[in-house]
Amino acid sequence: MRTHSPWLWPLATLLALGAAWACVPQERIAGRPKFIDGDSFEIDGAGVRLFGVDAPEGRQDCTRDGRPWRCGDAAATELRRLVGGGTISCRQQDVDSYGRIVARCSSNSTPDLAAAMARAGMAVAYRRYSNDYVDEEREAKAARRGIWASEFTPPEEWRRNEGGAQTRDERAPPATPRRRGCNIKGNINREGERIYHTTDSRSYGETEIDEDRGERWFCTEAEARREGWRAPR
Repeated sequence: MRTHSPWLWPLATLLALGAAWACVPQERIAGRPKFIDGDSFEIDGAGVRLFGVDAPEGRQDCTRDGRPWRCGDAAATELRRLVGGGTISCRQQDVDSYGRIVARCSSNSTPDLAAAMARAGMAVAYRRYSNDYVDEEREAKAARRGIWASEFTPPEEWRRNEGGAQTRDERAPPATPRRRGCNIKGNINREGERIYHTTDSRSYGETEIDEDRGERWFCTEAEARREGWRAPR
């Protein structure tokens, strides 16, 4: 009959506890954000997505009073308002398939940005991953706040269809396939220079991406720089 040394059991327990601890996200990140859309932004070049909610995409339109309404822009504007020009502090919950930190985040004036976005009707509860913000969504829906006062396609469905059956504003740029939440435009100018434009760039709105020319979308500025693109001068 084989016996085990008594010191092996405490060691095995410690190793098991260490492995479990390693699986728990520990990263915290804080700083001034560079906004991408209503549920994602960058802090010091790192992509961050709010946990538990799903906001309309930056290029997504809804229909309000029979007319196209840029609900994606409105969601981004609401997130900026909630932050109020200050810093954001985030606690990581996960990492998504694009390498972004999925986190619970707060600002100086808003203890839970995801809850505030859902309560304002500018994001829906992302039930596929969490039911934490279902109550806030129901409150906004009952009060017809934000997108609940319009006709809209759920953001996840809109992404699948790239706005397919959704009524679109004729001023909006043509749909270009890209990764979820990656709104930085990689443009090639007449001199062949590779320049990336964030949503804060002066010429962002007028810049269109032609992937046949080698132009592309990026998720973060760090990714764009790594691939050899530069910021506008």
